[in-house]
Amino acid sequence: MITVVGTGTGTGTGVEAGAFGPGAPSWQGVRLAVGARRHLEAADPPPGVRRLVLGPLAPALDAVERQLSEDGGPVVVLASGDPGFFGIVRSLAERFGPEALDIRPTAPSVAVAFARAGLPWDDAAVVSAHGRDPRTAVNVCRAHPKTAVLTGPGAGPAELGAALAATGLPRTLVVASALGTADERVERLSPAEAATRAWPGEVSVVLCLDTSRALAPAPLALAGPRRPPAGWALPEDAFAHRDSMITKYEVRALALARLGPRPGDLVWDVGAGSGSVAVECARLGAAAVAVERTADGAERCRANAAAHGVDLQTVHGTAPGVLAGLPEPDAVFVGGGGRELEAIVAACALRARRTVVVTLAALDRVPAVRAALGAAGLAADGVLLQSSRLAPLPGDVVRLAAGNPVFVLWGTRPGTEGASS
Repeated sequence: MITVVGTGTGTGTGVEAGAFGPGAPSWQGVRLAVGARRHLEAADPPPGVRRLVLGPLAPALDAVERQLSEDGGPVVVLASGDPGFFGIVRSLAERFGPEALDIRPTAPSVAVAFARAGLPWDDAAVVSAHGRDPRTAVNVCRAHPKTAVLTGPGAGPAELGAALAATGLPRTLVVASALGTADERVERLSPAEAATRAWPGEVSVVLCLDTSRALAPAPLALAGPRRPPAGWALPEDAFAHRDSMITKYEVRALALARLGPRPGDLVWDVGAGSGSVAVECARLGAAAVAVERTADGAERCRANAAAHGVDLQTVHGTAPGVLAGLPEPDAVFVGGGGRELEAIVAACALRARRTVVVTLAALDRVPAVRAALGAAGLAADGVLLQSSRLAPLPGDVVRLAAGNPVFVLWGTRPGTEGASS
């Protein structure tokens, strides 16, 4: 039997010096204790119990298996908080089976951090940056007004703060260090302030909040952040736009299908105009950046984002030059034309991790766009999209009103089709 004991959040149910806390088993018969050095020191297993400091996971699992196979003596694994929440329980269950585990959790560090902040967390997005690509955590923080980040090396308050400060989005960081210990500290500060600090290794969790939206407007029936909308490809009149200069909803529907925006992603909308594509990507949970060369267009993008209740970073500048300062995107939408179209597509195709989608009306530019996608190693494809909408006629009848044909081209990086975030 493997007993997995959560500790370290100060709830009185974890390990204490020399013994387990209330409700947990004793050390009797235990031959091996596995955990981080601080957990083993706090638990202080008695003589006769071999201690294994947890480092790389695979050797630790091998040691547990050897112990169980040699004499069948019970093993204790010590972990922080609730070890079933982004913790070691998953690896143990995969290796030894759920029936071999006796799990004794304590409060998750995320729950304790929100308690210290005086906030509920049933409407929060929770993301782990421990041993994972930190860009996913950053993108979730950009897209959601209430996020908890489980930190890790290279993905602590300083790194999160530096990435978020550059977005201009309204965010406050609540940094919870050494939760449940005598050294516990909870601090509120701006991303820019967090970026300049040297942080201790015992930071437990960072809450990233838009304080004006830190509470859900109504009680939830399903935990987690706001669900994506039931539909997309909103009608043009759902957005402020100038002289019908907006990606039509039929085109936007196909573009969104090829972009595949999802939580944890970052999407660029280059030549955003009204920002309709960026706003729809944000409504689907992705972080989005609208790049627009005109000042009134950039302001229109901000207004549309506010009207739809999403966070959108708006960059006023001319592509492709302005793109160099932006973080790496998962997907890019390029709308409109212009003499710089080929250079813009080439720059985007080199940076995109997954896909680039381009819409254009001019047949003459199709070969150059396809060539730019292919030169960056993307598999190019596309369609000519031509649709007719129902339009009313006198006598309560309708006709078909044809829209202008639009080329929708896309390039996909091989091996990324259907890849998870």
